Amino acid sequence: MLVLFPEIRPYAEHQLSVDGPHKIHIEECGNPQGIPVLVCHGGPGCGTVPLQRRFFDPEHYRIVLFDQRGC
Repeated sequence: MLVLFPEIRPYAEHQLSVDGPHKIHIEECGNPQGIPVLVCHGGPGCGTVPLQRRFFDPEHYRIVLFDQRGC
């Protein structure tokens, strides 16, 4: 059984400019001083979703999510 942590909102969101007009969305949530965790979502066709924030203890981790290019 998968146990999820409570819903949280990002404390920071960024846009990383890459080739041409393209940008990659990045969000940070959880504890800014916590252990950093970089979340790489599954394959092409979808980006970061709010559910992925709930896989990690937000009091313990600094959760960094990003949309993979082309997803």
